[in-house]
Amino acid sequence: MSAHIVVLSGGLGVPSTSRMLGDQLAASTLRALSGRGIEAAIEVVELREHAVDIATMMLTRFPSPRLAEAIERVLAADAVIAVSPVFTASVSGLFKSFLDVLDPQALAGKPVLLAATGGSSRHSMVLDHVMRPVFSYLRADVAPTGVFAAPEDWGGDTGEGPLSARGDRAGRELADAVARNLGQAQAQAQAQGAAAAGTGSAGQAAGTTPDAGPGAEPASAPGSSGAGPMQSLPFEQLLADIQGR
Repeated sequence: MSAHIVVLSGGLGVPSTSRMLGDQLAASTLRALSGRGIEAAIEVVELREHAVDIATMMLTRFPSPRLAEAIERVLAADAVIAVSPVFTASVSGLFKSFLDVLDPQALAGKPVLLAATGGSSRHSMVLDHVMRPVFSYLRADVAPTGVFAAPEDWGGDTGEGPLSARGDRAGRELADAVARNLGQAQAQAQAQGAAAAGTGSAGQAAGTTPDAGPGAEPASAPGSSGAGPMQSLPFEQLLADIQGR
């Protein structure tokens, strides 16, 4: 089995801590999926590259071809890692605007890992008080663990610190959801294939008659002389048939 994971980054800067966190979480998810025997490809959608198109769609409700392609990549993914910086105790306006232009049912059932970056650990509440309600409204399958990264999380984390531990746990949860969905899809495809094969076999059996061999004559009804309905009989045989009845 293989999976397609999209990192949705709402960061505005270059480089962006939101993108850095998204890459770290993608790596954790890849390791978890690999441990489950699932190969995965990672793709990144940088929302800052579509800022003007998102604003235009907010006004016109029509996406540009470039934005439509980005939206399709997100919707076609097996899972999404959604990362936003925190501005004024909420997600970035760009990040929220992108979610606003999506169809409300577009992310239904899709595994999503929530993450955010901010200038202080006090902003970590944005995960549960802003992002989780929004994605729950969109009916996404949100991973239980959200990951927040403050400035102090970056400097001393060499792969064994609290940020890495939270990221690995969240990656395992997202991998579990992806594996479950892929397994269900595979089982459903196998069941449909078996049902189609069974229907074809039943139809073939219903339309098959026993083969009596080359040159065999059709069976005659009981009590008949073996003649077909349009066959002429000699007078003596007709008389014998009538007297026999």
